[in-house]
Amino acid sequence: MITFDFNNPTHIIFGSGTLNTLHEQALPGKKALLLISNGKSSKVNGSLETVQTELKKAGVGYAIFDKIMENPVKEVVMEGAAFARENGCDFILALGGGAVLDSSKAIAAMATNDGNLWDYVSGGTGKGKPLANRGLPIVTVPTSSGTGSEVNCWGVISNLATKEKIGFGEERLVPVLSVVDPTLMRTVPAKYTAYQGFDALFHNTEVMMSKGVNIMSEPIALSAIENIAKYLPRAVKDGGDMEAREHVAYAATVAGITMQLTSTTAQHSMEHAMSAYHHSLPHGAGLIMISVEFARYFIEKHACDGQFIKMARVMGMPEADKPEDFLTALIALQKACGVDDLKMSDYGITKDECMTLAVNARETMGGLFLANPCELNDEDCAGIFERAYR
Repeated sequence: MITFDFNNPTHIIFGSGTLNTLHEQALPGKKALLLISNGKSSKVNGSLETVQTELKKAGVGYAIFDKIMENPVKEVVMEGAAFARENGCDFILALGGGAVLDSSKAIAAMATNDGNLWDYVSGGTGKGKPLANRGLPIVTVPTSSGTGSEVNCWGVISNLATKEKIGFGEERLVPVLSVVDPTLMRTVPAKYTAYQGFDALFHNTEVMMSKGVNIMSEPIALSAIENIAKYLPRAVKDGGDMEAREHVAYAATVAGITMQLTSTTAQHSMEHAMSAYHHSLPHGAGLIMISVEFARYFIEKHACDGQFIKMARVMGMPEADKPEDFLTALIALQKACGVDDLKMSDYGITKDECMTLAVNARETMGGLFLANPCELNDEDCAGIFERAYR
């Protein structure tokens, strides 16, 4: 029986140079909270200046909030929401990478709702209250290829005090418009191009492994996996290779769609635990560190052999006929992108933390464990961390 549930009302405008059409689009308000990171990327790549020009052409005002950091925290979310209210902003324009895009969902929600973000977070110490009011409308302009957050309703926010990193969102926070212009990604450093590209890859590989994979999500996920495997090494080697940038950007964006159709798995829960305790760990790097052992666990359980074979075939092994071929393809891709030697210990993670991380992963984002193709208990989860540890 064929079933799926798809609701993705984002108007996606994709292509090199499309940011220059922003003023032609139906923007959802008259004054934007222009949300950017606390770094220099949007100034270096010229996207901030272009967005400011485009908003002026559209007759739309803006106020800039530039405090979003990698692995964004709830205190900055609350500050951004207060800033939006104080400046009379009636929509958010999120210009940046995954951290900025993720933060836009939480800021949009808290700009129109009372209390603290953790009142509305489900999982861990969150109170899980429903949002009383619809959040501010969101427009996204991604400057990296990773999270897919430009077209879905989710963002991941950290609570440093409780060592929690939890996904937050609801359907009403799906962006109304996303302008995906791969030219904005040319200046992303090689290391981060790789980290972000593997984040996009794992969104799609986890969808393929998930219990909820369906007739609509599977072909989209396989298309994304194929494009990342073919083009990510080129984008890492030469950031100005626009053909490669376009294909990786496509794969990252459609991952946002596959995640709306099918959940990711506990691989993401596990990495969120890692960076909740070790805040300087880039999300994509953490995913890479555990990816081989995470897949190996389900391969040894023969939980979804056919799915691994399908993925291996689109990753450059057309004759693949056993699930272990996926591991071969994955390791080869990591080597091609220069990220096969990442070590947990380089970020302060110790081996005696493995069970702590396993328990945190389930307590904070246990819902993703339900999508796993077979059971993964705390001991098994800790074992994956231990085997992946270097």
